[in-house]
Amino acid sequence: MKQNIINKIWDHHVVQNKPGFPTTLYIDRILLHEVTSAQAFAELKKRNIPIRNKDHLLATIDHSIPTDKNRAVIADEIARTQVDTLRRNCQETGVTIYDIESSHQGIVHVVGPELGFTLPGTTIICGDSHTSTHGAFGALAFGVGTSEITHAMASSCILQSKPKTFKVEFTGKPSKYFTAKDAILKLISVIGIGGGQGCVIEYVGEYIRELSMEGRMTICNMSIECGARAGLVAPDATTFAYLEGREYAPKGAAWEKAKTEWLKLVSDADADYDQSITIDLTDAAPMLTWGINPEHAIAINETVPGLDSGSDKSTLEKAYAYTGLHAGQNLAGISVDYVFVGSCTNGRIEDLRAVASILDGRKVAPHVTMYIVPGSEQVLAQAKAEGLDKIFAAAGADFRMPGCSMCLAMNPDKVPEGKRCVSTSNRNFIGRQGPNSITHLASPQTAAASAVLGYVASEGDL
Repeated sequence: MKQNIINKIWDHHVVQNKPGFPTTLYIDRILLHEVTSAQAFAELKKRNIPIRNKDHLLATIDHSIPTDKNRAVIADEIARTQVDTLRRNCQETGVTIYDIESSHQGIVHVVGPELGFTLPGTTIICGDSHTSTHGAFGALAFGVGTSEITHAMASSCILQSKPKTFKVEFTGKPSKYFTAKDAILKLISVIGIGGGQGCVIEYVGEYIRELSMEGRMTICNMSIECGARAGLVAPDATTFAYLEGREYAPKGAAWEKAKTEWLKLVSDADADYDQSITIDLTDAAPMLTWGINPEHAIAINETVPGLDSGSDKSTLEKAYAYTGLHAGQNLAGISVDYVFVGSCTNGRIEDLRAVASILDGRKVAPHVTMYIVPGSEQVLAQAKAEGLDKIFAAAGADFRMPGCSMCLAMNPDKVPEGKRCVSTSNRNFIGRQGPNSITHLASPQTAAASAVLGYVASEGDL
C-alpha cells in the first residue's frame, strides 16, 4: 500500500493497537523546559518510578529566564522557582540539562536541532506546542501535556490517537523579499486557525526544497497556528548537511547507515492524504498579521479586511477594537513602538544575519525600542564571531542573552500596554506580549525594516 511519510513514521513507532483505544506510541526523544516539567518529575518521584532511557531526554531553560546581562538573577519568585526546580530535578535524576553558560542554553526548539538531538524518522515530544518545529528534519514532533510527559519519562510511550494527514504544496516563485515566515502566514491566512485541525502536515514543493533548514523550521514551527498537531518536511541533502558532525548525530559508519535509512523517509508516489491544498506563491509579497490571531494575516500591499471577508464577524470586530485598526486601512506606514527579533520561530543565526544585513550602516528610529534575542548560546557566540553584535549596537538595537524573551509575557521582556510591536514570534493573541500590547507578526526582514523606518514597512521600502 502506498504510504505518506507521516504514516510511515507513525506505523514504525506503534507498540500496540487495540480497538476502541488510543495507540500506544513509542517516543524516541523528550525535550524538557522549566515551565511544564516540574509536575512530571514530582509524580515519578512520588511513585518511585525511575526514568526510562534517560539519555533520550534533554532539558534547558528558556521561557522564564531573563535575557538581560544579569540573567542569573531572577527577580520574579515564580520564574525563579521554576528554574531552580528544573535544575534540582535534573541534578537528582541525572537528566542532561543545558543551563546558562553551558554554551548550549537556549530555546528548547533551537537547542535540540543545533545539537543534532533532533533526527529524521524519530518521534519527539515536549510540553510545548511549538515542538512541531522539529518536524523540519523529517521527525514526527508534537507538543503534549505534562501527564503525557510523565508517561513517556516512565515508559518511553504515550497514548495517542492516529492523526489525519494533510499535504500542503507551495508552488510558484514569490517576490524578492518573501521569506519562509511569509509562506506560513500565507497558508494560515488561507485555511484559517482551524484549517489543519487534527492533522499532521507534510510540506512539499520546490519552494520547500530550496529552503534552508532554518526556513523549514520556521514553517514547521507555526504549523500549530492553523490547528495542526505537527508539520514536517521529508529529509534530504540539506537536512544531512545541517546535521552532520553535530554532538548527538551519528558518527562514522553509523552516520552512513543512518543516511541510508533516512533517505527512505519519503512519501510514496501518489500516496493518499486525508486532505491537501496547493498554495500559489507567484509574486507573493511579504506578509504580516493585523489582528488578534495568526489567521488575521495580509500581504503588506493589502488592506485590513472588512466584515464581509468570510472570517468570524465577532472576532473581526474584537480585532478592530483591540488593534485600533479598521477595515480598508493600509498596514504599511503605521507607526510602531517596539520591534522584537527572536523566538523559536526566528531566533536562529540565519535570522540574525538577515537583520544585520539591513541594520548595517543604518539606525533604529529614535522612537523605536528594538530587542534582538538569539535563540541559544550557540547562536549568540556565532553572532559575536561574525561581528553581528557590533552591527546591532551601532544601529541602536538591544542585543540580549538567549531565551524566549518577548515572545510571551512570561519573563521581564514585555511590550508595554497600548504599544505596537512588529514581532518575529508566532502568536499575536490578545496580551501575548504583555497586557493590552498590540502584535504584528512578520519576518525578521520586515521587522528590521520597520525598526529603521519607525513604521510598518518591508525590506523593499529601504
